[in-house]
Amino acid sequence: MDFEEAADALYAAPAADFIATRNQLAKQLKADGDPVGSTRLKAMRKPTVAAWVTNLVARKAPDELDDLLALGDEFREATADLDGDRLRELTPKRHELLDKLAKEAARLAAEDGQKISADVGQKLRETLDAALVDPAAGDAVREGRLSSALRHVGFGVVDENGEPSNVTPLTDERRQAARDRRKTQQAETDAAQEKAAAAQEEKEREAAERAKARQVFEEAVAAAQEAEAKVEDLDAQLDNAREALAEAQALVHRLGADLDEARRTAREAQKESREARKRYNRL
Repeated sequence: MDFEEAADALYAAPAADFIATRNQLAKQLKADGDPVGSTRLKAMRKPTVAAWVTNLVARKAPDELDDLLALGDEFREATADLDGDRLRELTPKRHELLDKLAKEAARLAAEDGQKISADVGQKLRETLDAALVDPAAGDAVREGRLSSALRHVGFGVVDENGEPSNVTPLTDERRQAARDRRKTQQAETDAAQEKAAAAQEEKEREAAERAKARQVFEEAVAAAQEAEAKVEDLDAQLDNAREALAEAQALVHRLGADLDEARRTAREAQKESREARKRYNRL
């Protein structure tokens, strides 16, 4: 194990184990014949919680961090070109990436049993923003060996004690890879948005069709109910007519019987009248 490997292992260790890990690794370096590296390692400071969480992001979310640093390059290029439209376009992406990394940091810290307080979260965000704004801060954050949170103060970047940060170069290859990833992510985002828009359009079309079908159904139900009501009304009228017809037929029958009886009575009266006249004439 050389010094660089030992330093990486030291800052990858749980914060609570930092001192013990540092002593163990320094002892190992010395035993391996690197007393200078052992001394340098012993001089490394224990990270604050905000610095520890930032180092965790550098180790476990390097691609997302590189995206942030590449976006910083775009900001500086747009600023140098006095390109206000480009700066306004990049600003929402800046907030989006900071939010994304802050959430990822909280998740990663929780997996390691470290809860992030509001103060730590603010310092973490300031550190990530400093990494975006200042290349030196970005290199220091990407190295993953911060002992203190960083803050951009206008004339440069300082740690929590106001001391300048250390610098570790970030290669052009990593920066270009980050740009390429961002382009791919943007293309995927655009494709997802188009898919979501198409899905929404299809959903709205289906909703409109359902609404139309429901309207047709409700109109058909209303028409059926109206027809049923009319049938019931006609049935009632028919029953009334049948009842009236039955009563009329019964009346006709009674009147016919009465007529027949009246005719018989009239014939008998005429017969008696004739016989009475004959008797009268014989007298």
